[in-house]
Amino acid sequence: MPSDERLETASPDLDTAGGNLQALWYPGSSHYVGLERFKNPGCVRVSMTSDEFTAVCPITTQPDWYTVEIEYEPGAWCLESKSLKLYLGRYRNEGAFCEGLSVRIRDDVADVLDLGRDNVRVTLVQKARGGISIRAVA
Repeated sequence: MPSDERLETASPDLDTAGGNLQALWYPGSSHYVGLERFKNPGCVRVSMTSDEFTAVCPITTQPDWYTVEIEYEPGAWCLESKSLKLYLGRYRNEGAFCEGLSVRIRDDVADVLDLGRDNVRVTLVQKARGGISIRAVA
């Protein structure tokens, strides 16, 4: 673990929607406090993809596996990737429909980045179960 001095001297470009980055400097997830952001160095479009996203079907309680793609047009802030990975992992045991998840993730990302919903696009592709795949875009 880093010393407190390292946290205090972390770049002022890093932020947890009002505080300092918490999870970035520590291994694992014990310091996770939510989605974190850093100052945009000049990007006009960002795309982040993960094929390790899971949630639980609220009807059957079986796991649903997804590929998630988050695209956004950053303003002042960019999304920190480790906090996103920890955020997505929190859904592992949560019952939710694909369509609702895409909207919730979009809204959370837009909120932490101080963006309008129209500047963030979340695409969830649920892997086939029972012969049906679902693609939800919010």
